[in-house]
Amino acid sequence: MTTDRTTAERTATEAAGIEVRPAAGYIGAEIGGVDLAAGLDEAQVAAIRAAVLRWKVVFFRGQRLDHAGHVAFARRFGEPVVLPRRGKASWAGFPEVETTADRLELGGRFGMTHDEWLRRRRHTLLRGWHCDHGARVDPPAATILRAETVPPYGGDTTWSNLAAAYAGLSAPMRAFVDGLRAEHRLGVGYQPRPGDDAYVRHLLDHQTATVHPLVRVHPETGERVLFVNGYYVEQIAGLSRPESAAVLEMLLEQATRPEYTVRFRWEPGSVAFWDNRATIHLAPSDNAHLGHPRIMHRVMLTGDVPAGVDGTPSEPLVGSEPGRW
Repeated sequence: MTTDRTTAERTATEAAGIEVRPAAGYIGAEIGGVDLAAGLDEAQVAAIRAAVLRWKVVFFRGQRLDHAGHVAFARRFGEPVVLPRRGKASWAGFPEVETTADRLELGGRFGMTHDEWLRRRRHTLLRGWHCDHGARVDPPAATILRAETVPPYGGDTTWSNLAAAYAGLSAPMRAFVDGLRAEHRLGVGYQPRPGDDAYVRHLLDHQTATVHPLVRVHPETGERVLFVNGYYVEQIAGLSRPESAAVLEMLLEQATRPEYTVRFRWEPGSVAFWDNRATIHLAPSDNAHLGHPRIMHRVMLTGDVPAGVDGTPSEPLVGSEPGRW
């Protein structure tokens, strides 16, 4: 399967006249020779799609996209998600675009400073790793993130290839996890503040939870993907709490092994396009103390309901249903 995809990617790339430069051994590639703001022809769309499926995340530098161009680019690959609620930094005229400005969004939100927010949400080394909206029954298929303003240093994002992580497990462990399911829940692991906690009340009012297969089958490539992350996963069904905690820790350590990851240094005009079905990523936590703004714009593409190795789909528990945001 890998050989076939690589051949298809090479053929598509040659037809499109673009360059795909792998950035790491298992994940990530930079794509050159294309101006996203100028629009894409069918050959370019096919080449970029093949590269995303092969490398899981691709990067473009020096792009001049505005919000309209960002949305137009995303539409060539799927249907953009329209979020019912966005942060105050997002522009009203483009409901598909969510703006993430760390100091604007997190500072003072729910009565917490930016630093306290990060401490309570990412209090372990692996807690921040996540896929986008993984507690939904139909997480986004892909995310396209572009940088407007970035710090002069720090602020990198890291991605991990969950198909490679699954393939790297021993055969007995793959057979064990193939049949398991786990609960993904919004706010897992958050450390409450003493007394009244506005964020806890927010979580209770907007709770989202789904039972997903621990190994999902990628709907386009057929790869088995280790569907685990540190941000949403609550409990492996059928295991005791101690058993679940031990297995999840081992699987998350496997999923984030350095050899399965790629780290990207952002510049203004950089764009990252990743397969949210086959990756987890880690937003930076090394720039909060620097005093430099980091403003990013995100468009997500609607996804399907994951299915496990046996074909059983994910089961929503609360807060989401397929196709409705």
